[in-house]
Amino acid sequence: MDERRREFLEALLTTPAPSGYEADSQRVWIDYVEQFADEVRTDEYGNAVATVHGGDTAVALAGHGDEIGFIVRDLTDDGFLRIERIGGSDKTVSRGQHVTIHTADGPLSGVVGQTAIHLRDQDDESVPEVAEQHVDVGAADGEELEALVDRGDPITFQQTLSDLENGRIAARGMDNRIGIWAAAEALRRAAERGTDATVHAVSTVQEEIGLQGAKMVGFDLDPDAAVAIDVTHATDAPDAPGKRSNGIELGGGPVVARGSANHPVVVDALRATAEEAEIDVQLQAAGIRTGTDADAFYTSRGGTPSVNVGLPNRYMHTPVEVIDPVDLDSLAELLAGFAVRASESAPFAVDV
Repeated sequence: MDERRREFLEALLTTPAPSGYEADSQRVWIDYVEQFADEVRTDEYGNAVATVHGGDTAVALAGHGDEIGFIVRDLTDDGFLRIERIGGSDKTVSRGQHVTIHTADGPLSGVVGQTAIHLRDQDDESVPEVAEQHVDVGAADGEELEALVDRGDPITFQQTLSDLENGRIAARGMDNRIGIWAAAEALRRAAERGTDATVHAVSTVQEEIGLQGAKMVGFDLDPDAAVAIDVTHATDAPDAPGKRSNGIELGGGPVVARGSANHPVVVDALRATAEEAEIDVQLQAAGIRTGTDADAFYTSRGGTPSVNVGLPNRYMHTPVEVIDPVDLDSLAELLAGFAVRASESAPFAVDV
């Protein structure tokens, strides 16, 4: 990954975007894609679409721009915040963490309280629900706190982006900054190479709370095929439950899902692209649902051939998600190749 692409990824990773509050991150993405897209547009909820115009065949390469987080639910008389989840935030990793409350007056630092081990009941190590946890910003009382924070202000973990060994990186929000990075980068590469198809790169909103942005933009775009780009579980870490093993490893390449929403013709087109470009890909089974925007895209407008392509990710929905940038670059290359040759694969329909 060259310096410019790394800077773009870091800008995405360090710009908070909890579901429903994605505007700042969407602007970072738009500023990047405007350099090479023929057209960039947004809708009323902030879904962003960058387009390179080609022929009649149109494909959408979509990541979701939002992340999990928390929201201020209530303010206590003694100066603490009560919180609620935004998306699938994990109660087992929230306590004892530094957080940022994104207020109208700017970011406010706080910590999620954790009772010291010396004071806890050693016979009860259960983890309280997020709604029972609290944030301490140092306020003396409720009156002081009310001058600082409003109910409904979003909260994220304070960002730490770390370079690990072998080029791997760890950060909050890999899910799914990598998806919108890959969509943008694939669009750039497709534009440089020339494409007979029209290619839409998409950054959707509110995926973490029900795939809502994909429902909106999928209907609006009505592409011939859609690729939902997201992270997927790498189960190569020591604590991954054996019964949930999927054979996916960091460094093994992007992951093409099969089954459920994943259209077999689009799957075959991606696999053929990978073979031709000598890109290693991994396969993943999706027997019921993908859990990604593909589940919304494929039922839009009576049926849009769709597929979920994932990036191996360790420790999903924690502040320390780990990815391999080599996988990420291969993902962008796979998507660009698919887009450039999309008109050759169309129409995307099963042979019945």
